[in-house]
Amino acid sequence: MGITYQEQQQRFIFDFTKDGIEDVITLTGGGYQVKAFGKCFYYGYEFEKNVESSLRAKFIQYVKFTQDLQSNEDLTQFIKNAVDNLNKQINLYNYDLVIMPESSSRVNQYMLRYIYRFAQPSLHKMQLIKSLPEDIGFDMDSYEQQYLDDVLENGRPRYTPAQKQQVKENIDKMIELIHHKDYFTIAQDVKKSRYRPYVMNFLRFANDKDRELCASIRKQNILIIDDVTTSGSTLNEILRTLRILNEDNTITIFSLIGRKDLMAESL
Repeated sequence: MGITYQEQQQRFIFDFTKDGIEDVITLTGGGYQVKAFGKCFYYGYEFEKNVESSLRAKFIQYVKFTQDLQSNEDLTQFIKNAVDNLNKQINLYNYDLVIMPESSSRVNQYMLRYIYRFAQPSLHKMQLIKSLPEDIGFDMDSYEQQYLDDVLENGRPRYTPAQKQQVKENIDKMIELIHHKDYFTIAQDVKKSRYRPYVMNFLRFANDKDRELCASIRKQNILIIDDVTTSGSTLNEILRTLRILNEDNTITIFSLIGRKDLMAESL
C-alpha cells in the first residue's frame, strides 16, 4: 500500500498501485491467527515496523478525525481496499453477526455500510461494563420463602433457626467475594464448576433481545469490526466474553488499523 508522508507539506500521499520501502502501512493479507482465542483471525492494516510512533499517531488522527470522510476519496478507497481484501479471504456471506464497540466512529459506520454491499449481517454493539460485579445482589426474601421456610410432610420446619442463620451468613460472604472479583473470573468459575447446572437455573436474561443475542453468539461465526486498535484492551475483553459463550465458533477481527500482537492475552 503506497502511503507515504511528506514532511514539508505535512500530509499523507496515497498511491494504491504500488508498495515501497517508505510506506507507512500495509494490509495483513491472508490474515493472522490470534492463537490465544482459538479459531480467531485478524485482518486489516498494520503499520510497518520501522514507522516511528509519532508518525503512527499522525496517521491515526488523520483517519479517525477527518471531518468529511465521504468526500475524501483517498480514505474511502483505503477502507474499501481493506473490506475487499477481507471479503476475498473469508467471504462475508458466511457471517450472520457483526459486533462492534458501543462507541462507534464515522469510520466504523462507513466500514459497516461497505460490508453491507457483500452481505446483510445483523449488528450488535458491545459496551464494557467493568463495574458489573459490584451490582450483583441476592434476593434473600425470595430464597427464604422458596427454600429456607420449606416444611416437611409432618408440618415441621425443614431447617432450624440456627441453620437458616448459617445459610444467610454464607450467602453474605459469597456476595462480598463476588463484589471483589472481575466479571470474567466469575464467568470462568461458573463455567468450570460442577455446580454450573444449578447456578444456571437461577440466571435470567434482562430481556428477549439479550437472550437472542446470546443464542446467536453460541451458534454463528462472528465478525468484530473496529476502526483503530491501540491498546487492544477493548478487543481483548470482547473476545473473552465471546469465548465464554462459545469456545469453537470462528471469530474474525477486522480492525482498519491495528496491531495483532496486542491481542495475545490468554483466557
